[in-house]
Amino acid sequence: MTASEERDRWPAQSPSPTPALLLGLIVTLATVLAYSWYISAQISGLKRLQTELTDRNRRESLQLLRVQNDLNQLGLAMRDMLDADARYPLSAWSAQFQRLRGDLDDALASRRGAAVAPGRSLEQRAYLDSALKQFWDASARIFELADAGQDAQARTQVQVSLQARQAALSSAVARLLVQNNVEEEDAARQTQEIYDRVASQMYWFLAVALVAIVMTSLVLIRSNRRLFVQLSALSDARQDLARTLITTRESTMRELARELHDDFGQLLTAVGAMLSRAVKRLPEDSPVRGDLREVAEVAQTAVDKVRGLSQSLHPSILEELGLDAAIDWYVSTVERQLGVSVDYSREGSAAAVDAAVGIQVYRVLQEALSNVARHAGTGQAMVRLAVGPERLSLVVEDTGKGLNPLQTARGLGLVNMRERAALVGGTLAVEPRAGGGTCVRMTVPV
Repeated sequence: MTASEERDRWPAQSPSPTPALLLGLIVTLATVLAYSWYISAQISGLKRLQTELTDRNRRESLQLLRVQNDLNQLGLAMRDMLDADARYPLSAWSAQFQRLRGDLDDALASRRGAAVAPGRSLEQRAYLDSALKQFWDASARIFELADAGQDAQARTQVQVSLQARQAALSSAVARLLVQNNVEEEDAARQTQEIYDRVASQMYWFLAVALVAIVMTSLVLIRSNRRLFVQLSALSDARQDLARTLITTRESTMRELARELHDDFGQLLTAVGAMLSRAVKRLPEDSPVRGDLREVAEVAQTAVDKVRGLSQSLHPSILEELGLDAAIDWYVSTVERQLGVSVDYSREGSAAAVDAAVGIQVYRVLQEALSNVARHAGTGQAMVRLAVGPERLSLVVEDTGKGLNPLQTARGLGLVNMRERAALVGGTLAVEPRAGGGTCVRMTVPV
């Protein structure tokens, strides 16, 4: 496979979406914060304006009611002044008029400070000041007539001039009160319109923010889907590669085992047979006869080792007699080969296990016991094989020091065992043993 074909086989690596997503998140958050601050400031200002307008309108209305009350008291006083049965002379009412005048002046001054519309207040103040000045001038002339003893003429002026001016002032103040109520209603309406506008802007902002969040989420989902597709492709490729490597390794080991057994084994057997015939042809007292016997024994030992090596590379007993027999034979040779004493037990029925599954279980057993010999620091191991109607379980335990986390996570032997378990649809777990040591548990569906 060429380099270009190898590149085409793998999915193209796309740029990371993280910077764009972070930028979008920062922009969204900044927009939300800025607009939230703006809305909060607008609402706070609106609340202050509404509170100020309401308070000033209320204070202005109170002062106008005070003016109206003083004018009503003046009207009652003038009515009593015109009473024919009045016990007091007209000049006696001068003190009450002066008191009400002071209160009116104070009420009008307070109203000027609470006026909601300064322009309108100036016009009204000029009118009220002019009307009141004319009223007080007229009352002063009336009291001058009263002081001069001209009560009849003074009463005529009260009835003709002063009461008419008081009525005009009362009507003007009443109109101002009505106008204040109208302005208060207008202010409430305008405030509600502002609230509605702010709410509308907030809804628009929330809609835009929601769209931005949805777009960002869609980009994130799309990027994640692309990454998951790439990871799935890489995982499938890795499994295919592992399957190919394991299959190639098994095929190679099978060929080596066959070559050792068929070629070297037969060759050494032939050598042993030829040596046996040569020994028989020599005289009994020939010194060469003993040497040839020793050579024949060496040849037989070589035959036994070649056969054992052939079985280790690829156990033909697995294909001929099944997994049970292969494991029985292997655990009997482990102590001699690896220096590990194995306590082997079997549970379940003697159901036939497919050779493709059996060879993977056998290889996991080999690797697990090899790890015990190399890393556990103990010469004892326990092997349990349980075969059920639906699944097979192989457990290899030791009482040694166990595997360190780095070996468990990155050891090639453990990775190979996991790949073999996954190749036949099984699982493999490596975990600490309760009493110390390590437990390797392989579970395979049968």
